[in-house]
Amino acid sequence: MTEIASIDELERHYGSAGEASIIKVTDHLTPSYSKWIAKSKFCVLITVGKDGTDGSPRGDDGPVVVQKDAQTLWMPDWRGNNRLDSLRNIVTDGRVSLMFLVAGSKNAVRVNGTATLSADPKIRATFDRRGTQPATVIIVKIAEVYSQCGRAILRSGIWTDGDQSNGLPTVGDMLKDVKDGFDGEEYDAAWGERAKSTMW
Repeated sequence: MTEIASIDELERHYGSAGEASIIKVTDHLTPSYSKWIAKSKFCVLITVGKDGTDGSPRGDDGPVVVQKDAQTLWMPDWRGNNRLDSLRNIVTDGRVSLMFLVAGSKNAVRVNGTATLSADPKIRATFDRRGTQPATVIIVKIAEVYSQCGRAILRSGIWTDGDQSNGLPTVGDMLKDVKDGFDGEEYDAAWGERAKSTMW
């Protein structure tokens, strides 16, 4: 194996970055970046903590974040599994990255910055859904925002190759693999109703 062990070696191996990949980076939401993120109902939130990194899918039935100003995003923390991996990392480190996707688009938009958690009742109330509010709101201060070209999405065919889920193991199958005697079939059968009653 030929390991690349220095930045100099890495840069020699790949060559220079193109102009567009350099000029696309800004420290605030431009009108185009703002419009793009406002259309996104799904993103992946990446956090950093003492035990490593964590990637958490985040989705909503409208924009996945609210843009408060050109350098601030608010993301409600809707109900999940209460492992709190991402939230623990935010409390102890604060560095975050977000990758926003829009179904059908071959591009993505990425944000790097720092985050804090707010349990402020007024902030939480701005996300009220029929009397339900998020437990906290993630406040992201933008350091960088930029577009990501479409090569990965085009290569994967994720939006164009139809439903690719046939034959996948269920979560119940996965849980059975890691715990002997776990009733995966019962878990899968009950999950749909459980999700409906705990979505918000």
